[in-house]
Amino acid sequence: MTSISNQQDDRIRIRDVTLLSDDWYVLKKTTFDYRRRDGRWQTLNRETYDRGNGAALLLYDPTRGTVLLTRQFRFPAYVNGHPEALLEVCAGLLDDRSPEEAIRAEAAEELGVAVREPRRVFDAFMSPGSVTERLAFFIAEYRAGDRGGGGGIADEGEDIEVVELTFSDALAMVAGGEIVDGKTIMLLQHAALHGLLPR
Repeated sequence: MTSISNQQDDRIRIRDVTLLSDDWYVLKKTTFDYRRRDGRWQTLNRETYDRGNGAALLLYDPTRGTVLLTRQFRFPAYVNGHPEALLEVCAGLLDDRSPEEAIRAEAAEELGVAVREPRRVFDAFMSPGSVTERLAFFIAEYRAGDRGGGGGIADEGEDIEVVELTFSDALAMVAGGEIVDGKTIMLLQHAALHGLLPR
């Protein structure tokens, strides 16, 4: 999303949009009138952080019962009291690509795996109170022989460790608070709910 929707909406009247920052991504402050459910209008101010839309992928090996994750340092988590690197599924921004194209490229860069058949399972807004990003969630199978390389792009500041875990260990790490990334938890729970891997 790069601008406020042009769709006619009888609930929203935009009054003003102020650009607060356009550095790493785009931060805007918008003043708008919102028509409440009882019909009254209320003037509100909201800030939106626009980093583009993204895609996330859980790679799993149903034969060996494993999943392939990344481990990387995340500064926002660090400043919020989590100094450890985060265990995460492969993910990245679309950058004018389709979600399928983006997730194939991210899997090759981060995990060193050429994804054969990514399957889109759901979409979700991860922090809709302030961030515009919508994530497309994928799953795909991999085999041990598919791995090679990975680690991210150093020029973009990426320093990614590829981590293979058993599915049961990954679920235990969610329960134990060692995996705290939302998109990763969602995809692991999806795999558990749909019986994709033995526990």
